[in-house]
Amino acid sequence: MKEREKTFLMVKPDGVQRGMVGTLIKRIESRGLKIVAMKMMIISKDLAAKHYGEHKDKPFYGELIEFITSAPVVAMICEGDNAVEMVRTMMGATDPLKAAPGTMRGDFAVYMGKNIVHGSDSTESAAREINLFFKPEEICSYNLPHENWLYD
Repeated sequence: MKEREKTFLMVKPDGVQRGMVGTLIKRIESRGLKIVAMKMMIISKDLAAKHYGEHKDKPFYGELIEFITSAPVVAMICEGDNAVEMVRTMMGATDPLKAAPGTMRGDFAVYMGKNIVHGSDSTESAAREINLFFKPEEICSYNLPHENWLYD
């Protein structure tokens, strides 16, 4: 089995509270991405600070930490060719008002502070975020019967 690119995707508290988890998973799987790890959790302040460390000096940092720790999230690892770019495209622009119809944010979000999903923006950030949220033994390796119909 060929190792494919992995990316981190999180359904944020607003997405979980609105019952969007199944809808978003369905979109990911329908696109041909494989979910190789997933868990529901409440993010600790410490983990949130590590996850959003790049925003520490920005004015919205406190609100970001407060929001992401306010209710459960669903963290997952998606795998497939060009997974980072594919998930970013499926999510749509960070600002839901600029997100195209057909994207997760374009279809379901209305406010930038509550835009239902977070996804890694590069393979480097994917590796960092995966390591923050998952232990190696929590990541599954398996074949889907239709993979040979998706990839060359």
